[in-house]
Amino acid sequence: MGENILADTLWDVVICGTDLPQCLLALSLSRSDKKVLHIDPNTYYGGSEAALTLQDADEWAARLSTQESNAVFKAPTISRSKSAPNLSTRAYSLALGPQFIHARSELLSQLVSSRAAQQVDFLAVGSFFISKAASDGQRHSMIRIPSTREDVFTTTALSMKAKRALMKFLKFVLNYEGSENADTWKPHAEAPLAQFVEDHFKMDLELRSYIIALTLSIDGKITTQDGLAVIHRHLTSMGVFGPGFAAVYPKWGGLAEIAQVSCRAGAVGGAVYMLGTDIKDTKTVDSISEVELTSGDKIKTRLIVKGNGGAEDGTDISRLVAVIGSSLKALFTATVEGAPIPAVVVVAFPADTLTAADGTANKSPVYLFAHSSDTGECPSGQSVLYLTTSQSPHSKEVLGLALEKFLGSGDEPETPQALYTLCYDQSGGQLPGRQADDLNMVLPSLPLSLAFDDTVLKPVHDAWKHVMGETAVDAEYMTFPERNGGMDDNDDDAYE
Repeated sequence: MGENILADTLWDVVICGTDLPQCLLALSLSRSDKKVLHIDPNTYYGGSEAALTLQDADEWAARLSTQESNAVFKAPTISRSKSAPNLSTRAYSLALGPQFIHARSELLSQLVSSRAAQQVDFLAVGSFFISKAASDGQRHSMIRIPSTREDVFTTTALSMKAKRALMKFLKFVLNYEGSENADTWKPHAEAPLAQFVEDHFKMDLELRSYIIALTLSIDGKITTQDGLAVIHRHLTSMGVFGPGFAAVYPKWGGLAEIAQVSCRAGAVGGAVYMLGTDIKDTKTVDSISEVELTSGDKIKTRLIVKGNGGAEDGTDISRLVAVIGSSLKALFTATVEGAPIPAVVVVAFPADTLTAADGTANKSPVYLFAHSSDTGECPSGQSVLYLTTSQSPHSKEVLGLALEKFLGSGDEPETPQALYTLCYDQSGGQLPGRQADDLNMVLPSLPLSLAFDDTVLKPVHDAWKHVMGETAVDAEYMTFPERNGGMDDNDDDAYE
């Protein structure tokens, strides 16, 4: 794209950043005939949801280490096993913000109606497990969490009393918005879910840990109202796309792949993409923004859309990503007849089950997502583990302990080894606000949750309506007819 064309075009919108919300906006505008310029200061797509090769991850960590401050990511550390010094960097795609998507998510509905889902390979997310310490306190074992009627009946991990309590709770959740059940929980809506299930369903500590694990609550303190909504979504998503699973994960890096596909659709629709480019300066002239880019180009636009720089949900987390020199094959098994082999499983370490060297126990759960090589994130014969917990003075040590306990919990003759690890903190605290007016819009970043949260979709819809103006028809939003001959995946000139 030449400089004169950039300068001579009056752009309808300049989208800055390729985090998922900005990319979904590009997708929504891909059939609109609007003039869209999409830029990103990074040299890769995906923003906070990016998936990085090992080389990209090394460079990303090095850049963060030299910055005095970063609103989102902090304190990265990388280690490599001496037994695997020459990992093929391009064979890996490590997600910075791995999230799976429940089958009942509105995001999936929009990807289907916009035809973008045709360009994404979705993989099944399998069982949820609890990691439980053995009586000696050293070795851990994994217990699958029953989350359907059939699971509850067949599990051998629960007593009959616990089964009855769990069955009663699952039945309650399936109709929790009904008037009779709502009268039971609404007086306790803001109280901790763990307290509610203890009081009303007489659940013991172990059974409560199962329930909290299903919510994926980062700090384990999810409210009754929020917790019931999350578990209801999980239960009602079960079986939607097939037996034995309730959620999916996009191949090749999770949400980063959806961002890429959305940008590709935008490019096929005529949008122009420029990586390694940011906004340097702006001024307003006659209700038009005149923008100087860091590339030196000067452009004019009716609207600038940016992200807010990071999640603002008050959550600060620590993450550990580990490439494992084992396929962990025994973990990725179908649990019911006809179910697909899962590519992702979830393991929860409840609060107070891991102890740091100074005797401090983890006050928040640790969640471990195990990804097989079917995700495309590592070579065959390996796997990738993503661990997350609330940030604390001991959080990185606790993540390391969880990794150690998990790797030692299998039945393999030799304990699998971590070949490469990336550890970092991610902030979801209050961030500097951005100006929003008729010429500027701000899209929220994704919450630091472990399952996709549909609340970020409405601001994208609102931005689409702003760009479309009087021509906006809600019924046409993200609803596109099939292109003649289908979308050409190789039509990437503008995209590249």
